[in-house]
Amino acid sequence: MLPKHAVQVIRHIWNEQGKSISMSEDARNMATVGQIIDIQWKLGMAVSSDSCRSLKYPYVTMTLKVAEPSGQIKNKSFEMTIPQFQDFFRHFKEMAAVLETV
Repeated sequence: MLPKHAVQVIRHIWNEQGKSISMSEDARNMATVGQIIDIQWKLGMAVSSDSCRSLKYPYVTMTLKVAEPSGQIKNKSFEMTIPQFQDFFRHFKEMAAVLETV
């Protein structure tokens, strides 16, 4: 979670500049990265490969369904180790907490 003073700074800047930022054409152009519509994940286990007989390596496959600014829906998939997934999840929780304050 973000430190309390960081949240206070973000809130202060948003209160002072938020309206001009949200109305700015430049801000709209910068924010055209797409919108996450759905997140799916599954846990997998790599058991072997060409170069290793016994991996026993757990991983998480993430699939994000994203609505592009053009309106096109795309699926974006990637794999993470368990520690990477835990860090990813922690960051999402932090973002959600910040968004609830603005």
